[in-house]
Amino acid sequence: MFGFDAIELARIQFAFTISFHIIFPAFSIGLASYLAVLNGLHLWTGRAVYLTLFNYWKAIFAVAFGMGVVSGIVMSYQFGTNWSVFSDKAGPVVGPLMGYEVLSAFFLEAGFLGVMLFGREKVGPRLHFFASLMVAVGTLGSAFWILSVNSWMQTPQGFAINDVGQFVPVDWLAIVFNPSFPYRLVHMVLAAYLTTALVVGAVGGWHLLRDRTNKGARTMFSMAMGMLIVVAPLQIVAGDFHGLNTLEHQPAKIAAMEGHFEPHPNGGAPLILFGLPDAENETVRYAVEIPYLSSLILTHDLTTPLPGLKDFPRDERPPVAIVFWSFRVMVALGFAMLGLGLWAVILRWRGAMYDRPMLHRAAIAMGPMGFVAVLAGWITTEVGRQPWTVYGVLSTNDSVAPIQAAAVGASLVAFIIIYFLLFGAGTFYILRLMGKRPDQGTPIDGIGPTRAAGITPAPAVDDKFIPAE
Repeated sequence: MFGFDAIELARIQFAFTISFHIIFPAFSIGLASYLAVLNGLHLWTGRAVYLTLFNYWKAIFAVAFGMGVVSGIVMSYQFGTNWSVFSDKAGPVVGPLMGYEVLSAFFLEAGFLGVMLFGREKVGPRLHFFASLMVAVGTLGSAFWILSVNSWMQTPQGFAINDVGQFVPVDWLAIVFNPSFPYRLVHMVLAAYLTTALVVGAVGGWHLLRDRTNKGARTMFSMAMGMLIVVAPLQIVAGDFHGLNTLEHQPAKIAAMEGHFEPHPNGGAPLILFGLPDAENETVRYAVEIPYLSSLILTHDLTTPLPGLKDFPRDERPPVAIVFWSFRVMVALGFAMLGLGLWAVILRWRGAMYDRPMLHRAAIAMGPMGFVAVLAGWITTEVGRQPWTVYGVLSTNDSVAPIQAAAVGASLVAFIIIYFLLFGAGTFYILRLMGKRPDQGTPIDGIGPTRAAGITPAPAVDDKFIPAE
């Protein structure tokens, strides 16, 4: 169907659905933490602007969380339809880990979500803050278990293979805390925080262009730019450690990322900034290189040997061009985020951060770039793992279900239509919510700043409505 066989269509379908899905957890992980911070700041300082922003962003979080749950359900169905052989062989390891995610993290965030969204008047500000904190912890817990599953597929250990070819657990600690897991977890969580900071900064910049005195817009923009300048350098450092780990455990992926067909047994590998990888002729055409820099970045040494793709059989090499370019998109956007944060810090130091429309327009332009960087990173990770489903022990060709191409193609078409209609409408609604102006004050249902901090106000104080300043 469409000129593709069943395995190609199954891979396209999984790539399509996971790409839609990952943008929602990447946003909700960071936004849940942001909501907990806003709630905590309001409880601590009593400033109503923090509660205003909490109420503003919690509605957006609710929609994004719902779309993330719906899009995630589809993934589990595909394990039983298109990838049933993988499910049979890896199920004894992967199944319990995914079950732990539901039983612990998802139940935690779902259990406290209603309290966070609707329960402030019922439980009071302190328990409401606790509920917000638990939702944030739950989203991080979900990331923990899902990254553990995926990392085990990248760097499998702690298992044995039984008589029927199934992977059975031998050491659960080794499975959960596999060699790539800590690096990938940190990298993904920081990516989620950067993604959220960019979205919050874009919304703040949008409203500052319309009203520079808007207290809510000024506060969210300030917090977002502050998050960028803190997290972007951390992400660059985390990416460096992750690269060293990948070189150790998945050298073919690193060779594809770097565009190195030729091995460098004596080190001194150049950093290829741009070029056109040609897998057939095993070269990068029109390469723009910086001598020795790849060796310095990857090994922190100029003489350490580096592998090339020619060290691996052709049928064990990942698709070079896709990995090469997706990696460069991710890295370029990471440095663009750092540049935006530095620009904002300089203007903050000059006292002009809220008065520079060019900065605000740049923040708007960078708003969706966190999602692009996350997708580019996952493409690098997943395509770079090919041709393996479980790296080195189970190939993708041996993981697909015995299913007809026509059936996979029909479901792919259905997914494309439904996803664009459903998630297009949801995204449009989120953009509508973001377009609403953050109020400069908020009715707090009888809980003013002093009472929220646990202090009884004087009888003459009317705290039914607390201005932003």
